[in-house]
Amino acid sequence: MRIIYYVTGGARSGKSSFALQLAASYKNKVFLATAEPFDDEMRSRIDKHQEERRGHFTTIEEPLSLGQALRQIPAATDVVLLDCLTVWAGNLMHYAEGVGEGEIDRQIELFFEALRQPPCDIILVSNEVGMGIVPENAMARRFRDLAGLINQRAAARATEAYLLCSGLPIRLK
Repeated sequence: MRIIYYVTGGARSGKSSFALQLAASYKNKVFLATAEPFDDEMRSRIDKHQEERRGHFTTIEEPLSLGQALRQIPAATDVVLLDCLTVWAGNLMHYAEGVGEGEIDRQIELFFEALRQPPCDIILVSNEVGMGIVPENAMARRFRDLAGLINQRAAARATEAYLLCSGLPIRLK
């Protein structure tokens, strides 16, 4: 049986480091990256994360079609570390302007369909965005709601779930 780990927490809580620790014992590792380098600061973050993984992971960059990406994972892969679902939610919202809201729902459904029979163990990383104040504008509230729904579905599907707080993992299930 495949294991799906769900790792969540606030910004800079230690989620990615904990996820890397979970993946450390696996031999053939794939890192499924959702971030795109839209500016210099994001390029710097991506470069730093790539350097941390260098030589330990095969990296696949996919900002939108995570379901399709999971179906195309190389057969010998033992674990996929997907970082992160909230960046993916932002990407879906960004690109949906040109293709419509229905595409967001379609991509989410394709992703969760792929999780029904994962090709290997999977580690899902996502930001917890529902513990702060209610955002003041409609777009930010839409993002919070979308990320929250994705997080709920991912946590429900997960075999094990962890909340990171100040670098400490708290096992949720």
